Amino acid sequence: MQKLTREDLMNLEQYSEERAAFRDRVMAHKKHRRLDLGTNAALYFEDRLTMQYQVQEMLRIERIFEADGINEELETYNPLIPDGSNWKATFMIEFPEAGERQEMLERLVGIEDRVYVQVADFDRVYAISDEDLERADETKTSAVHFMRFEFPPEQSAALLSGASLLAGIDHGNYSVEISPVADNVRRSLLNDLVEQA
Repeated sequence: MQKLTREDLMNLEQYSEERAAFRDRVMAHKKHRRLDLGTNAALYFEDRLTMQYQVQEMLRIERIFEADGINEELETYNPLIPDGSNWKATFMIEFPEAGERQEMLERLVGIEDRVYVQVADFDRVYAISDEDLERADETKTSAVHFMRFEFPPEQSAALLSGASLLAGIDHGNYSVEISPVADNVRRSLLNDLVEQA
């Protein structure tokens, strides 16, 4: 999947005019890229469109219009665009009540390394988490992690040929498996993969 360049972005004035329609398009797209993992965790799969929206919003909020600032935002968000052999996602642990959230983040240390997807009968593909910076320590995890699921060529090929997909978490304090992943999500994620020779 191609990375974003400055030429792909609207200037602030154009974005202001087109923001409502663009946001509606992105929100409709995102509905097919969210995977709930039980009641308190979810994967939000990123792609070129979700990252374009993120960059446009950051430029708007920060009022960035100079080349250096735009390039900095692109350098921040382009790594979250899938590379053709992987899926990239924001993983969120979602407990609405602050006290419970704090307690669970302490109980869920290491959960970011126990999130997986599985293609048919192949081995599970566990997330590679937080490659940009460490977001957890020995006492608690973070409520937000950035993940990459890297597929061997045979698994990508199987997915593209119609193989089943499931996902889950196998942490001692939070265990869930979604089998199968909803078809609308699976179809959307196939767009992130390319045939590997």
